[in-house]
Amino acid sequence: MSIEDARHLAHAIRLADKGRYSCHPNPRVGCVLVRQGRVLGEGYHIKAGEGHAEVNALANAGHVKDGTSHSLAKGATAYVTLEPCSFQGKTPSCAALLIAAGISRAVIAMPDPDPRNAGKGIEMLQQAGIEVTCPLLEDSARALNPGHIKRHETGLPFVRLKLAMSLDGKTALANGKSKWITASAARLDVQRLRAESSAIVTGVQTVIDDDPSLSVRQAEMNIPHFKEAKEIPRPVYILDPELRTPPGAALLQQDNTVLVALDGFDAPGDRQVLVMPGTAEKRIDLHSFLKELARREHSEVLFECGQTLAGAMISARLLDEIVLYIAPCFMGDGARSLLKLPTIDRMSDLVQLAIKDIQKIGDDFRVTATLAQ
Repeated sequence: MSIEDARHLAHAIRLADKGRYSCHPNPRVGCVLVRQGRVLGEGYHIKAGEGHAEVNALANAGHVKDGTSHSLAKGATAYVTLEPCSFQGKTPSCAALLIAAGISRAVIAMPDPDPRNAGKGIEMLQQAGIEVTCPLLEDSARALNPGHIKRHETGLPFVRLKLAMSLDGKTALANGKSKWITASAARLDVQRLRAESSAIVTGVQTVIDDDPSLSVRQAEMNIPHFKEAKEIPRPVYILDPELRTPPGAALLQQDNTVLVALDGFDAPGDRQVLVMPGTAEKRIDLHSFLKELARREHSEVLFECGQTLAGAMISARLLDEIVLYIAPCFMGDGARSLLKLPTIDRMSDLVQLAIKDIQKIGDDFRVTATLAQ
């Protein structure tokens, strides 16, 4: 690995991150075109159905102008964060475009786990006589697209659980009310979590208690391409085994809400209902539900729910990341605890977490963790 290769590829990774909120369900990808140490063009994927990173980099280099190819990228090295696609979907094959542009070398951070591609893009480049270096800075590239990678490698989405609690470990008053534990800065941060996700999941009890909207709003949160991010159809799934969601619930006034129920319960009106298998306790089978979300191309899924569903997700170890907001307040003995977990009798059976990050967000703290292995 040369220092120059690492430098240009790191820049491509930073570019790719600008599409973090807007390019669902596609992966975040960046591309930099370099010849003789000079950057000719750069680009990243902004929105599904529009130009991929390689296309935008070629356009930025002036390679395509008024529909005419000028071959300005001939002999260049393309630095790409993910294997260029070999197939034509809503847009042309990026591997074919790079070949047509006459690049001489490609430095690719990682292969694409999507079985439609999965090495075929690299093979196309090599067969065209292009030198390919892959992988390079793979850990950083994988961190860009945890959902895309996990969905294609395991058939499950990348799952985050968002929680909020007081310093004494409470998440709602005894009557179920929880608006607002945290201050405005933390709530704004949650908006970014929603924008980063391709689907949001909650439970029926949360809907009954809080009547949330769970939408991406507040343009002032200052994320790249907010307009495109807000336009993404981001379904909200309510886990509601017996269809108890109140007809007047705010979420039912939104077209993108899906009720997730067990077979045998009639949906109110013309509501979207996803029927899923149940457990012996007549709850939604969570593993089957997550597999269905992956099938629907939801790569990153955010759970915003109450203590019962959150506890079930933790007990089943179906979480990839927990984002916990801690407010500097006490809610007292009568308030609801953060999680409903089975009684633990031995210290050796404690649910252990691996803390990845702690940040102060306004007056609150945000703790990012994973379940310890």
